[in-house]
Amino acid sequence: MAWVEGMNNRFVVIMAGGRGERFWPQSRLTRPKHLLPIVGDSAMLAQTVDRLDGLVPKENIFVITNVEQRDAVLESCPTLLPNRVIGEPVGRDTAAAVGLAALLVSHEDEDAAFALLPADHVIDNGEGFRSVLNSSFEAAEKNDFLITIGIKPTFPSTGYGYLGRGEEVEIAAGRSVSKVDRFVEKPDLETAEKYLTESSYFWNAGMFVWRPKVILSAIAKHAPGLSGGLDLLREDWSKNGSLIEAMEKVYPKLEKISVDFAVMEKADGVVMLESDFDWDDVGEWPAIARHYPADESGNVFKGDGVAVDSTDNLSFAEDGHCITLLGVKDLIVVQSGDATMVCHKDRAQEVKALAQQVGDKHPGLT
Repeated sequence: MAWVEGMNNRFVVIMAGGRGERFWPQSRLTRPKHLLPIVGDSAMLAQTVDRLDGLVPKENIFVITNVEQRDAVLESCPTLLPNRVIGEPVGRDTAAAVGLAALLVSHEDEDAAFALLPADHVIDNGEGFRSVLNSSFEAAEKNDFLITIGIKPTFPSTGYGYLGRGEEVEIAAGRSVSKVDRFVEKPDLETAEKYLTESSYFWNAGMFVWRPKVILSAIAKHAPGLSGGLDLLREDWSKNGSLIEAMEKVYPKLEKISVDFAVMEKADGVVMLESDFDWDDVGEWPAIARHYPADESGNVFKGDGVAVDSTDNLSFAEDGHCITLLGVKDLIVVQSGDATMVCHKDRAQEVKALAQQVGDKHPGLT
């Protein structure tokens, strides 16, 4: 699908401000998950930017990151325009980032529609991705919708949130647009297995499309404290002409809350389009195994390694290192720089907490 003249009022804002602590020790504050080739040969953010080719012009792509990572983002993605890469002075969770994104796009074109995308998802079917986003743009341009993309589950995940699909409300570019009846937080295994067999539950991918005034109105209604802070940010930016200075003054005072909790789970007009592209948010180390071949004993190596009498392990080694496994099962072994981690696969969701404890004792390692 080629981008055509006349669609230059469509924007994309990529959220790339996380620390990626679930991928410690490879992921660090100055080189987080989205700036690493977790899956594939290029940084996850670079893959996300490349996926937008043909959807919107490059000058319509913004990236919201943090000030510590801004230079690394520009180095990783040289096609990005420097004035489109915005560094948050402090992280205030996704609701604040969404509000900032709406202000950025509104400053360019208050009637534009924009997609809000995470920086670190794996999607191989770029054409299918762009097709779904095109339909979402069309729906957002015609309606006061808050649009989210639903992913049909392929396994009973207990690590993803889910969307419950309701009645169809319209067709956009040949795709069904349906109400979201409910948001479900990460379910237990029994519930996830039930959702897998039903046709009305989808993974919540955290991808959204809307117009600035629609999402800002929803924030004003459901998170008035945050909305007031965003108003101050816009006023200071308009008065003094510097977004950076305005953010330094206002951003630390913004409410810290996720957009799902602040808005999406409360708002009217929340709809979803079903994706027909592959998707994985590779949220923790075990997800890597879904994207690399295993040996005859189920061991997956990214980087150099040797396994003897060992089964179902995941090993990651950076260049110049070799990880050897002898008589072990179901382990994750990661060597990166000046740190090595060994944990059981069943404890992978605790890696973030581990990284935080390491940081308390050895700040230089995180």
